[in-house]
Amino acid sequence: MNRRVNNIFRRGSQSQATARLADATEGLEHASGLDRTIRVLSTAVKRTLRPGPVKDTLHGVPIGHPAHAPLTDLPIGMWVSAALLDLMPGTRRASQALVAAGLAGAVPTVLTGIADWSALHREQQRVGLVHAAGTATASMLYSASLVARYQGRDAAGRALGFAGLSALVAGAYLGGHLAFRQAAGASHADQLAHLVPLGWHDLCAAEELPDGWPVTRRLGYISLFVLRNGDEVHVLADRCSHLAGPLHQGRVITDDNADTCVVCPWHGSTFRVADGAVVHGPATARQPSFEARVTEEGILQVRPV
Repeated sequence: MNRRVNNIFRRGSQSQATARLADATEGLEHASGLDRTIRVLSTAVKRTLRPGPVKDTLHGVPIGHPAHAPLTDLPIGMWVSAALLDLMPGTRRASQALVAAGLAGAVPTVLTGIADWSALHREQQRVGLVHAAGTATASMLYSASLVARYQGRDAAGRALGFAGLSALVAGAYLGGHLAFRQAAGASHADQLAHLVPLGWHDLCAAEELPDGWPVTRRLGYISLFVLRNGDEVHVLADRCSHLAGPLHQGRVITDDNADTCVVCPWHGSTFRVADGAVVHGPATARQPSFEARVTEEGILQVRPV
């Protein structure tokens, strides 16, 4: 009986500790004291990282999803492996090589993370700033660990490595909060395949659509971006896939390939209106699109592509 009570008490204590950790992490989302630092850093990043191929590559536009998340596997994998080898005899050179490889892998990881962070909303940036501080601390400790190992101070090198691993775990936890609780990097566009039934759906009278000016219309509870260009009508999901910005409030432009595009008013993601393809980031997921036709009665009908 006493053992059962002790087990229940222990599980309750663990649950409370987990709840406190989650509460503390969520508290970072409201840490307005970080905002001044965020403004300075994000302004500097935006001035340095101008729109173009380099910025798109750092966001992950060419591969169709954010590049930062998979790149984190490089330093994490290397440094965790080094920690395991540090617990075994005769692995000094292998551990040293893994620490160095982790530091090399941290470079593209940091660059892609900075690019993504600069285009997040404020609550995400607050958590992201502390996440970056944790991973930066880990990188500095592993750099010191590598220097100590090269100097033959293996005990100090191992100690610095384990300290770096602790900072890395803390930073990775906050990265998980960003990705899974705050949905940084996930597509925020309405997913039409399971929200819109198959077939054609009446949307509105075609004659009420202004020529060359985007408007929003609703299909059930889904908001749509609608743009009429002469006899052509283009329809996309209105919520930007990056962070759900309203595309119908964005600018309509013509890109270098003479394609008509819409620029999200929030963070500048650019989509081709003909099919929702990403032209420029920070968005990496295409914008869900619809086929459109006008019936003989002048009704615009749409169906998901």
